[in-house]
Amino acid sequence: MSGGGGGGGGGGGGSPNNTEWRFNQTLRNVQGMLKGRSFPGKVLLTRRSEPLSPPEYSPRFENDHDEYEQNEGLQEGKGQASGNTTDNISAKKSNPPSTSSTNSLPDAQGLVSGARATDSTRMAKFTNELSRPAVILDKLRELSWSGVPPYMRPNVWRLLLGYAPPNADRREGVLTRKRLEYVECVSQYYDIPDTERSDEEINMLRQIAVDCPRTVPDVTFFQHPQIQKSLERILYTWAIRHPASGYVQGINDLLTPFLVVFLSEHLEGNMDTWSMEKLSPQDVSNIEADCYWCLSKFLDGMQDHYTFAQPGIQRLIFRLKELVHRIDEPVSKHIEEQGLDFLQFAFRWFNCLLIREIPFHLVTRLWDTYLAEGDYLPDFLVYISASFLLTWSDKLKKLDFQEMVMFLQHLPTRNWAHHELEMVLSRAYMWHTMFKSSPSHLVS
Repeated sequence: MSGGGGGGGGGGGGSPNNTEWRFNQTLRNVQGMLKGRSFPGKVLLTRRSEPLSPPEYSPRFENDHDEYEQNEGLQEGKGQASGNTTDNISAKKSNPPSTSSTNSLPDAQGLVSGARATDSTRMAKFTNELSRPAVILDKLRELSWSGVPPYMRPNVWRLLLGYAPPNADRREGVLTRKRLEYVECVSQYYDIPDTERSDEEINMLRQIAVDCPRTVPDVTFFQHPQIQKSLERILYTWAIRHPASGYVQGINDLLTPFLVVFLSEHLEGNMDTWSMEKLSPQDVSNIEADCYWCLSKFLDGMQDHYTFAQPGIQRLIFRLKELVHRIDEPVSKHIEEQGLDFLQFAFRWFNCLLIREIPFHLVTRLWDTYLAEGDYLPDFLVYISASFLLTWSDKLKKLDFQEMVMFLQHLPTRNWAHHELEMVLSRAYMWHTMFKSSPSHLVS
């Protein structure tokens, strides 16, 4: 099937039994939801009569798009909340999806207050899960997919990554032990003279030192000397302890969401106002340790993305090309006819997980979904990237090779807020739901 226009969710004729028609109708519904119009509940998207969230792929998206913008300290006053005030997690498990549900959002004037009410409800659910003697990780993933309240992110991310144990009684002891282990690793591998390093290790350290200032260059905070030193210590220690890949450019970007989230436990307000002088040496050491271990856990599931020749990324690019062809054949053909290879733009997307493609204040929200996906993330990244690319479906079809290269290297995302990101994630989820059961689709 070649799906209806990836970027615009254009109309498609046909009866409600037609898969393409149903997809386009659902996409329009999601777009309406994000604009404050009604959303008809749960819409059946799969090719067979199966629930949206089958047991073999759970937990997944739960029809709520809470943004927590008022808690982020960013985009204040824009009123771009897009929370769905319905939350039928328990009902969804006992009742199949229905196309006749009539749940609706508040009107435009009530969007902000409605989102705050939803935030309160979801925060209560997060609080309930986190206060259990033993956190139920599947439930936590289910809640986290649609966004984690910022002040809860540090604890939630540690749990989702398996760095902190679900059992509350063991948590403090494990974190203390792992933080001490990190300090020992730094002492053993980093805090040594160059005379004790091999030539390869010296070259690797130099490359890291060159890349650190290039990390999120448009965010001034990352240029602070103490932050630069923390980046260098973490990356070098990680690379030495993971010789199969060593340091690969791009891993420095993957460290930044963890650094921001764990710093936020100690520094209040907007990141632009943070002062490293407020942190004690012990705080810095604990933050670095948490970043190190969480980065390690995160990369454990995608080691071949960063080994020699990066075969994991090459595999995802091939699958992305196949998926785009299936969803939006006209765009796929135009890209091919112009001689543009997906490798030329998608390699950076997969290598840095879109961190360089969207405003940095949206990255932690995106990573809530990444971490909630867990072991499924590499597969789901293909759908996120397809959704991201096809945001500009109509535009791409009008560009020649050179124009496309320039456009894809400088995408117009600078002014994106949360609702644009939620749209990308919504489409990715829908396409995954539609295509994941097709036996001939995306065979790697």
